[in-house]
Amino acid sequence: MYRKFVNARSPLRLLEKGLNGGLGIGNIGVLVAGHGVGKTPFLVGVALDELLRQGTVLHVALDQTVSHVRAHYDTVYEELASSTHLDDAAATHTEVDQHRSIRAYAPSGFSAAKLRDAVKVESEAGSKPSLILIEGLEEISREDLLDVGALATELAAEVWLSFATSGEQVTGIPEEVKALDDIVSVVLALEPGDGSVVLRALKDHDNPDLSELHVALDPKTLLLVRN
Repeated sequence: MYRKFVNARSPLRLLEKGLNGGLGIGNIGVLVAGHGVGKTPFLVGVALDELLRQGTVLHVALDQTVSHVRAHYDTVYEELASSTHLDDAAATHTEVDQHRSIRAYAPSGFSAAKLRDAVKVESEAGSKPSLILIEGLEEISREDLLDVGALATELAAEVWLSFATSGEQVTGIPEEVKALDDIVSVVLALEPGDGSVVLRALKDHDNPDLSELHVALDPKTLLLVRN
């Protein structure tokens, strides 16, 4: 199957529909979930979707090594290529790797200034990101998040952040995220369901009515699936 058809049939098209068009260029989305529930596979799925559309991804890991994150990409990609019978899977894998950069920082050592430095290096190398993922945040200052948002606008990119919650079930928007509500456009919760890990919208831009997203994460294959 050609990758444009794989992309057109991706569960992320359902997510975009449920979010009235998706996250959107220049916006910040936040994923919240308990430890080990599936934040990395979800973000990798979002990244692969962008990469299959010939986008460029910068993945910043604050709680994992570069090799660990790369292994997640390899696992999810191989399952995706197998389940969709993707044509030229090996060549596409090589292309995906060339358009994705992974950087790891200690949580206490991350800042918007360091992100800008990383983006500058990537852009000078011809890989200006169209999607930025920041995984494993424990906290971020209002000033830094505003700068991340400004950077997203300058790049015409989308930004996803992930925060860990104390339990597997997410009762609402965490206080550290709620305090930044006016900067964040979308908040999603990822939590265990019946045979899958279910996505639930906690914030969808300024829409007061939150739609069912009909997207889940298969805990066995780590692929995003229709729910």
